[in-house]
Amino acid sequence: MIRRLYDWTLSLAESPYALWALAAVAFMESSFFPIPPDLLMIPMILATPRRAFLIAGVALVSSVLGGLFGYAIGALAYDTLGAPVLMALGKEAYFEQFTTRYNEWGLWVVLTAGVTPFPYKVITILSGATGLNLPVFILTSIVARGLRFFVVAWLLWKFGAPIRDFIEKRLGLMFTLFIILLFGSFYLVRFL
Repeated sequence: MIRRLYDWTLSLAESPYALWALAAVAFMESSFFPIPPDLLMIPMILATPRRAFLIAGVALVSSVLGGLFGYAIGALAYDTLGAPVLMALGKEAYFEQFTTRYNEWGLWVVLTAGVTPFPYKVITILSGATGLNLPVFILTSIVARGLRFFVVAWLLWKFGAPIRDFIEKRLGLMFTLFIILLFGSFYLVRFL
């Protein structure tokens, strides 16, 4: 089933409504859809490199709006679904501890999920469930998703099809290593 969904999503890149399809996929991926918008972005940019940054901009705006929808899911569904389950298990105190920790590190969690292969939708929903400061969530989402989509757009615009394999197989790893180095630097500065 996932393979059919993947193939269907990829076919949207050739549609005359590809930008609209990208907007829909980027929105849904930020809150519940399993296929990343990069799948559409890459063939769209390779087909029309002059529109690379427009395509990245559509993905960014739609992804952040979808992230707000995911935030709303977390904020609204936690009270109706999550809290009763935790209460029945006697674990509501653990969620309070988790919420405190999550909100202390929320900016970094959203940034990390926004640029790495970690499912961004999980973080958008958790951010809503824990009540992460909404302006922090929005600004960090803009930075993280903007970095991710515009780096992909720039690489494809600059290098074209030869860079596609690197983007599809290694860019997520590069972003992950960048985040690890960033955290490591902050840790060293703070504790040394």
